[in-house]
Amino acid sequence: MSEFSEPELAVVIVGGLHADARRAAVARLLADVPGSVVLHHDLSAAAAGRVVRTVRDAAGLLDTGETPLVNDCACCALREDLVPELERLRDAGGTRLAVVELWDSVEPKAMAEVVAAGGLTVTGVITAVDPALVLPYLGNGDDLAEGGLAAAATDQRTVADTFARQLEYAPVLAVADSPEADDEDRALLGQLHPTARQVPLAPQDPDPDPGPDPHPLSPLARAALAGFDIEAAAAAQHPASALLPAEADAHGVSTLVWSSRRPFHPERLYAALEDLTCAAARSRGRFWLADKPDTLFHWDAAGGALCVESAGPWLAALPDAAWELVPPVRRAAAALDWHPEHGDRCQRLAFTSPGLDRDGLTRLLRSCLLTDAEYAAGREAWQRLPHSFDTLLEV
Repeated sequence: MSEFSEPELAVVIVGGLHADARRAAVARLLADVPGSVVLHHDLSAAAAGRVVRTVRDAAGLLDTGETPLVNDCACCALREDLVPELERLRDAGGTRLAVVELWDSVEPKAMAEVVAAGGLTVTGVITAVDPALVLPYLGNGDDLAEGGLAAAATDQRTVADTFARQLEYAPVLAVADSPEADDEDRALLGQLHPTARQVPLAPQDPDPDPGPDPHPLSPLARAALAGFDIEAAAAAQHPASALLPAEADAHGVSTLVWSSRRPFHPERLYAALEDLTCAAARSRGRFWLADKPDTLFHWDAAGGALCVESAGPWLAALPDAAWELVPPVRRAAAALDWHPEHGDRCQRLAFTSPGLDRDGLTRLLRSCLLTDAEYAAGREAWQRLPHSFDTLLEV
């Protein structure tokens, strides 16, 4: 009997730029879950106009085919082809678990949402990772196109920001047994995504007391079938409600979570962007600018590159009637940060890196806030401050 009440067809998304670790995770699932198959779209030939689809089980290849590009976008072709193929597997019967092995740079969030929107059940999202490669990938600011990993001609993502999103979206990390990894590597991985369940890919000793089930599911198989909440995962990535890493300091790796109620001076913050971006291997969070007090800004930095963009209004800037349209998780997050004067407006930034200069970083961040005199001048005066971010935001 199954350890879970499973849907007619369970779908698990397995992704990650660490291809060897990803393949090892997929092979483990095929071996551990009877009746499982792997569906994979190879986008490496997309430049030639081809996306190659394969379906295989533990014994070998079951089916292969090609799907044409859609609008010169390999990921778009994947979206168009993925759900029909999963529906075919479901309707044919006999498949317990469909493992969707994503191509290297495809991000699990987009594919999980595509599968769920197609009426299928995503029971797990797993990112496979080699701890020894975490820092090199986070520090790699090269465009995906330079490594032949772009999913479309217009794909401007970098290795670092793609890897960061793959890592932080998944609630489960399949961790390769890497002899090159040391305590610093493992500490960095843990601090980047402290709430993730880490499942080792190293061979496991058999359970001496398996209980009534003579063939119990392995930890990775249990994670693949445990269930996945699409809406909660999206909320955890939205800058207004994202659960940032906690303060930490271990094995030379630190995480600084910095908060302030006072707004940033736009000109001083803009001047400090390069130093702040390069201060940590990874930084993220939300912030507000004195000259744009109604806009929640998203901070997202990796690989020495920073993305700053508007994430919509702060709740305090919305009329009361609009609150009913806001997801409950967003309202709950705002309530935790609520201030009598500023509402949910706040600075909340997390910096994670080996060798982090916590004191220097804190001083730099504080120097970017409004001074006492600037703050006391009030919002009308703030609006007259230099709009230094307009060019960056393409306002």
